Amino acid sequence: MSRTADAIRSADEHSAHNYHPLPVVVASAEGAWMTDVEGRRYLDMLAGYSALNFGHGNRRLIDAAKAQLERVTLTSRAFHHDRFAEFCTELAALCGKEMVLPMNTGAEAVETAVKTARKWGYEVKGVPDGQAKIVVAANNFHGRTTTIVSFSTDHEARDHYGPYTPGFEIVPYGDLTALDAAVTANTVAVLLEPIQGEAGVLVPPAGYLAGVRRLTRERNVLFMADEIQSGLGRTGKTFACEHEDVVPDVYVLGKALGGGVVPVSAVVADRDVLGVFRPGEHGSTFGGNPLACAVALEVIALLRTGEYQQRAAELGDHLHRELNLLVGGGAVTAVRGRGLWAGVDIDPARGTGREISEKLMGLGVLVKDTHGSTIRIAPPLVISKEDLDWGLEQLRAVLTAG
Repeated sequence: MSRTADAIRSADEHSAHNYHPLPVVVASAEGAWMTDVEGRRYLDMLAGYSALNFGHGNRRLIDAAKAQLERVTLTSRAFHHDRFAEFCTELAALCGKEMVLPMNTGAEAVETAVKTARKWGYEVKGVPDGQAKIVVAANNFHGRTTTIVSFSTDHEARDHYGPYTPGFEIVPYGDLTALDAAVTANTVAVLLEPIQGEAGVLVPPAGYLAGVRRLTRERNVLFMADEIQSGLGRTGKTFACEHEDVVPDVYVLGKALGGGVVPVSAVVADRDVLGVFRPGEHGSTFGGNPLACAVALEVIALLRTGEYQQRAAELGDHLHRELNLLVGGGAVTAVRGRGLWAGVDIDPARGTGREISEKLMGLGVLVKDTHGSTIRIAPPLVISKEDLDWGLEQLRAVLTAG
């Protein structure tokens, strides 16, 4: 039995089968490349669902983590530590906001945003207790906690986890008329992904985000942007909302904020929103820990250079030009996305997204499927144009083969 087969067999035997990974076992990685236990190299075109925007083993991030590991890694929030204030100050400044509430995972940040909106609704807007409503979009993906799957339309994520949490209204993504009709006096927030990642990298119609911003201001409702996948450079801007010059009331951040080194997430907003929390009302033992703050501070420093946003914009234009050449050739039916992020719909007659992903793996390229016939492409922002072109060449080879 090969090392790969042995590792996969052991994992299948001793872990819950809540994922269906491609049959590759990664042992090391650097930049945009990963090496498996057999010594085979693969071009990473997924980047940990955007958690690895700055590449595997980014030297600045690893050095920041190592330095902090030698000092202190955890105090809990029972005590102050010397990286916390700087992290909150710098992240708030990056977002143009006043306050930060740090957590660990993206799902925790979304849960925190939901609690923030409800508390704000009761204590600031004056919604009757227990009556708050949050409007969300169909085909959303905000995480997998019980509350979050309560407003999912994905049956795999939702089925058999009820009873479900009430208080959410689902409307079609990109439909301002439906959104307007769903907002009532008891609506406290609209929670949206500026680009829906898990749904297949769905970009809303032009003007949609600006319309959401206008509507929420007019109706005294918080606009909460889940930028966990779309934010921090992925689309060619620091935040995807910037493509329509929109600043939401609340940013929900995660994934790339930890640089692929440690889980770091946060809710970022002004004082009139996050100021509703008082000691003891919400928390996390590991949220805002020294190691997380040290790594996230280096992530923020990388973003402040603008280099990664520019690379995502320029390479993203190239990526989409090349991918769009595949549309209509009998294998690709549609391409969507922005920056170094694309959803590619495969003609079902040519294979499922899983089958295409496995064929690409055989040629040394790692992507991942979603919703049957779609593959997602989201390489680290450090990828070279030459490597990106090589990856696209392998995709063309798979799609044009027999």
